[in-house]
Amino acid sequence: MSFDSSSPPLNTSDPNARVFSSSCFDFLLIELVPMAERMARDLATEGKETEDEEVRETTFFRLESLGYRVGQGLAERFSRDRPRFTDNLDVIKFLCKDLWTVLFKKQVDNLKTNHRGVYVLTDSAFRPFGRMSMAVRSDAISMAQAYLWFPCGVIRGALANLGINTTVQAETSDLPGATFQIKTLQPRP
Repeated sequence: MSFDSSSPPLNTSDPNARVFSSSCFDFLLIELVPMAERMARDLATEGKETEDEEVRETTFFRLESLGYRVGQGLAERFSRDRPRFTDNLDVIKFLCKDLWTVLFKKQVDNLKTNHRGVYVLTDSAFRPFGRMSMAVRSDAISMAQAYLWFPCGVIRGALANLGINTTVQAETSDLPGATFQIKTLQPRP
């Protein structure tokens, strides 16, 4: 699937058309974190004193859970016409090349593995951070961290749907880059 204008015209009547609105996804990511924070704050203030850390954890859990469901659907949609994957590395490569391209219009910049179930994906120009800037660099990096929970959920959900149970952590130390660490819980033989 390509987002270039040189691609053939879209046939909307084709039920097998592989389309994904990147603009809608961008708007979703922009609004998702503030919405999850508002919901967590509203739910936490119903009848009790709330702490910022509790609201923050609830927000992150909600974002990761939403991403998980989206990742499951994306994996199902975009892997259905592919032959079965033979091992975990093939699944991770599918994530880095195909799903990442669908979501962020580019492949992951770097994939590293220790061949024992740990994979590190590096995206030096992570699209959701492309327009993020603040006067104080540490504030921007701190704020950006909240925007990594949804993509972590997407990765975990996609991999779970493809048969790999994982934990996913992400960090950013230099905007607009992001690093995702994937640890498999039950490596396939």
